[in-house]
Amino acid sequence: MAERRPITKPAALRRGDCVGVVAPAGPIEREELERGCQVLRELGYEPVPGEAVLQCDGYFAGTTEARLRDLTAMFEREDIRAIVCARGGYGTNYLLPELERFDLLAHPKIFVGYSDVTTLLTRFVDRGLVCFHGPMTARDFAQRRYDEASWRAVLEGQALDLPLDWESAGVKTLVAGSARGMLYGGCLSLLVASLGTPYEIQTDGTILFIEDVSAFPYQIDRMMMQLRLAGKFDNIRGLIFGEMIACGSSSTPPTTPDVLARFAKELGVPAVIGVRSGHVTRGNITLPLGVEAEIEFTQDAARIRCEPALIP
Repeated sequence: MAERRPITKPAALRRGDCVGVVAPAGPIEREELERGCQVLRELGYEPVPGEAVLQCDGYFAGTTEARLRDLTAMFEREDIRAIVCARGGYGTNYLLPELERFDLLAHPKIFVGYSDVTTLLTRFVDRGLVCFHGPMTARDFAQRRYDEASWRAVLEGQALDLPLDWESAGVKTLVAGSARGMLYGGCLSLLVASLGTPYEIQTDGTILFIEDVSAFPYQIDRMMMQLRLAGKFDNIRGLIFGEMIACGSSSTPPTTPDVLARFAKELGVPAVIGVRSGHVTRGNITLPLGVEAEIEFTQDAARIRCEPALIP
């Protein structure tokens, strides 16, 4: 695997800036797009949907060529300061071969998404661009399911200081401790899907963020074990697990938290579960990927701090 390149930080987002909206994976409905764009306007931005954002090609949001053209055009446009994906679904892996020929760092932009967009987030970070695991236009903004405080802090160029506790945030410590490293990761099933490809995730020295949705505990276990067997946990500094919603319909052990606690304890790294970023029930937190982070986990609280991810 190639070494990860030195990281590039894009310029911070300001109110009044144009925000591009692309659909690199699954198709979206016009009503969802319009609701999400309206919320972006309320936040002070000018949303600019891509030309192909409402196209549909089976379970893709348009052909591979159309989705690729929209994405690269948004990076190249001088008036666009940030790119927020419309939704996840499936299909971003089709874009990877052509994107490798695109000079990403010649046009550094804020890029936000989660779920299937994990494929692009991790690859862009490995190529040297800070990215953001956070709310998407036709999902979280459309449903007003975003955390404005973290969005404002991270995307306007501030350091992120995220105190979390069991009572208010629903976060539970699996292994207490502290660590420093690059924040990295995304949706578990997409992290696993990278293995054995030219775009395999690079986890050495990272605080690894992992989340997913609608998977049974044994499926979570299998994917975690696959990452472990592939050596992806050998040199990590810590683990942050997401809310893991709908990951197991039964309280009969082992539950998903049981499975993840076992891995964390065996790896001997600090770990928490319940950080709301990605697939969430409320308040989708924006996390910067590719920046230095510090974690402090105790038995009744957790704190995540990240350096500024953007140039003011």
